[in-house]
Amino acid sequence: MAHIDYYFATISPFSYLAGMRMEEVAAKHGATITYKPLDIMALFGRTGGTAPKDRHISRIEYRLIELERQAKDVEMDLNMKPAHWPTNMAPSSYALIAAQNAGGGDVGKAAFALLRSCWVDDKDISQDDVIKACLEEGGFDPSLADSGLLEGAETYAANLEQAVEAGVFGAPFYVTNDGARFWGQDRIGALDAHLANLG
Repeated sequence: MAHIDYYFATISPFSYLAGMRMEEVAAKHGATITYKPLDIMALFGRTGGTAPKDRHISRIEYRLIELERQAKDVEMDLNMKPAHWPTNMAPSSYALIAAQNAGGGDVGKAAFALLRSCWVDDKDISQDDVIKACLEEGGFDPSLADSGLLEGAETYAANLEQAVEAGVFGAPFYVTNDGARFWGQDRIGALDAHLANLG
């Protein structure tokens, strides 16, 4: 059975723009998914990247152009200047890790709810009430946000190490169980084609 390791950051606008399309592709091909939220800023530092605020002005400007362009392409709302960005990614990431470990809900829906909260609804996804509402939207017990914090921290750190080892350098990033890598929400079509060939 095909499997996707999905590396993403809960504050990544490009992860938001992926919507639920990766989940639809996985379901189409019977592929399983492991959600691996990580510290994108640390990943940049480990893989030769630069945090958006520290980039040359030409890169800062082009990132905004590309965000607007890609949002239009996928017909999704996007607040180009969210009130709470960047914010601490760890609490929302720990909550998703706890939800994935607990099972019984839809991790993809919970993750997308967090991303939408940041990039559309102007909410601070480091806040407990926002995280719990997003867990509920995914069909999980909101109290998961308060559980497994040590395991969440350990898994969050391990996700970063696994990402570096797997050749991941941005988000969203999809790695299939045969080692194929796809970077960006605009590569979901290529992921779809690859999974079809694996079948």
